[in-house]
Amino acid sequence: MGGTRLGLVATPLVVGTFASTIANTLVNVPLATIVADLDAPIAGGALVVVAFNVLCALMLPIGGWLGDRFGRRRLFLVSMAVVAFGAAGAALSPNLAVLVAFRAVQGVGGALVLPTVLALLTSAAGPARRGRAVSWWAAANGAGQAAGPTVGGLVTDALGWRAVFAVIIPFAVVAFAGGLRWVTRTPPRPTRLDRAGVLTLTTGAGLLLVAASAVPTLGATSPLVWAAAAAGVLGLVAFVLVERRRADPFIPPSLLVEPRFARSSVAALCQMFCLTATLVTVPLHLTAQAGTSAAVAGLVVVALPLAMTLLAPLAGLLTERWSPRRALRLGLLALGLAELGLAALIAGGHGAGVPLVAAVTAIGVGIAFTQTPATAGASRGTGGAGLGLFNMLRFVGAALGGATVAVVLDGGGGHATVAVINGAVALLALGVAFLGRNPEAAAPVAAWPPSRKHAA
Repeated sequence: MGGTRLGLVATPLVVGTFASTIANTLVNVPLATIVADLDAPIAGGALVVVAFNVLCALMLPIGGWLGDRFGRRRLFLVSMAVVAFGAAGAALSPNLAVLVAFRAVQGVGGALVLPTVLALLTSAAGPARRGRAVSWWAAANGAGQAAGPTVGGLVTDALGWRAVFAVIIPFAVVAFAGGLRWVTRTPPRPTRLDRAGVLTLTTGAGLLLVAASAVPTLGATSPLVWAAAAAGVLGLVAFVLVERRRADPFIPPSLLVEPRFARSSVAALCQMFCLTATLVTVPLHLTAQAGTSAAVAGLVVVALPLAMTLLAPLAGLLTERWSPRRALRLGLLALGLAELGLAALIAGGHGAGVPLVAAVTAIGVGIAFTQTPATAGASRGTGGAGLGLFNMLRFVGAALGGATVAVVLDGGGGHATVAVINGAVALLALGVAFLGRNPEAAAPVAAWPPSRKHAA
């Protein structure tokens, strides 16, 4: 596919990714305004965030399977309609219960977007330009994360919180129209849905996500949290046992131990852990300890996703022209060192000055150079359900990062401790990136033929 044609195909896919990402982050700033206007309890407002995240994470593997089963272009168009419908319903919600329900609808729409867009982009780009295409997806994610809180706050102040959801609709409409015009129709692939595999995977992952999401409210010592986590682990063990016996499994167990997919998935999980924990910890440090205003703290934090967005294309070129596996190692090393540097600055009492901004920016650089090669590696020869699993693990990493902040701070630890844990997590992922042989040196894995030229 030529460069101009690829650009036309990528444009609606990138816009759709931005729409689904910003739908997640728009509510963070106006959340207090929303619950006050709806006369709802503050604790109930957390459901506005959790409903999106949990439904999106649980539906990701199913969304990937649906793209394979009914055609990826068709599912992308459906996803944009679902995103727009969920946004309109949220904007018109008369009470908290209805708002939470439509936030769940938005989460389902997001789950249909992520694996479908990745599959369409990498298929259109081909192996030679896979890194570049993935970097566009990564840039759209970073832009949505950067713009969401800022746009949410500004729109709420100017037009009210209901307009925050209305902002999403034009992006979804543009993506739908562009997808209808430029994205090539993809044939459906009739395949049976492994219901037992889907049930055990979504139950296990869902219970783990609920447990992690409940930690800030119930505390890490709550019996309910531990019971949900234990049940989640049992569910995932059952998933592996069920899939090993299936002739046509939902997600082949061999994929879970394929070196390239495993390295990429661990890196993505740890990267999202660090991203979430950092975006929570730095504002808390600045406002609670350094005496910085919320507005200034927000400007400092936006340096992280801004660096992710601006450097994503460079990370894509590096992934294509260098070794993707080496690029991944470089990103994780930069991320780990930047987090440890942030810990030292927080421990030293630094506020919103140049050193702290530089450390936050460096974390964004590390994430940019981790996200693109990790996603490119996971997407090589992986089916839709596998791409959904990869994205689910990203959400699990984010949930664990948020839960870790709550556990550390509730236990009397400081913000610097969280940054140290982040650095350790990134360096752990770096160690995993050295494990396993490159696909060209290992025996082929069924259904995932290795590529000698582009190994991750």
